[in-house]
Amino acid sequence: MIIDTDFGQFELVKNYREAFDLLKFTERYVDVAFDRYTYLVGDMSSSILRIKGFNSDPKSPNGYKRIPDYLNESCNLNCPHYVLKRMKPVQDESVEQKAPKE
Repeated sequence: MIIDTDFGQFELVKNYREAFDLLKFTERYVDVAFDRYTYLVGDMSSSILRIKGFNSDPKSPNGYKRIPDYLNESCNLNCPHYVLKRMKPVQDESVEQKAPKE
């Protein structure tokens, strides 16, 4: 499922126990902190949304392969959570017109 937000488009990779709420996500998202991450994990703890970012490099200490570890170690057992993947912006070809050769 593709989700359009003020911060770009995201693919909803996982939505465990219907955790994703666009309004809560928009309220908690901080562009300075999360714009650099490809993957965002949101989990509900005591009715409060927590968001953590992960990058696309699997070997990085904060890579997307660490998402299961984060869910097991930092989240309550069976807590509602979701995983979003940032979609790359589609470039409009009409904007990038080449100058004619002479």
